Amino acid sequence: MPTDARRKMIESAVTLLAMRGLQGTAFSDVLERSGAPRGSIYHHFPQGKDQLIDAAIDLAGERTLHVLDAVEGASPTAITTYFLDLWREVLVRSNFRAGCSVLAVTVATDSPALLEHATAIFRAWQARLADLYVAAGVDPGMASSFATMLIAASEGAVVLSRAQRSLEPFDQVAATLIDTTP
Repeated sequence: MPTDARRKMIESAVTLLAMRGLQGTAFSDVLERSGAPRGSIYHHFPQGKDQLIDAAIDLAGERTLHVLDAVEGASPTAITTYFLDLWREVLVRSNFRAGCSVLAVTVATDSPALLEHATAIFRAWQARLADLYVAAGVDPGMASSFATMLIAASEGAVVLSRAQRSLEPFDQVAATLIDTTP
């Protein structure tokens, strides 16, 4: 179990990644946001920023998998709607300032290890969504394909909405995804 200071630093890094991206997430910002003492960052993350970022995207990935438990046994359309509503809420609550911390790392890292970890997280999300769709009666091949499309399209819709500071692109993509849910 991580210490309170370590946990706060990781949670702060998740938020900063979602709002500022990888380059905008500095140790000093994590310390300021978490309230952790300066020396604790080097104590808890002796391998440097990549170690902190790795822990942050791990937490973000686990949180997403955990919240998907809420739609266990739901209809395919309810699964799609729920997943999209999660991202819509991120946009609304952050006033278009936050997106996906895992995506932020994926598009900006030079670290093969961090990229591999981000890949594993996206694969886990895709597999979990596919499993939910299969449990709801969707053909396994279609479930896997649609889960991939749902993640890719929703991530892109979040990016467009952040850029335009409007829900319009997100809502357009969401409507299409809901209408085409298998």
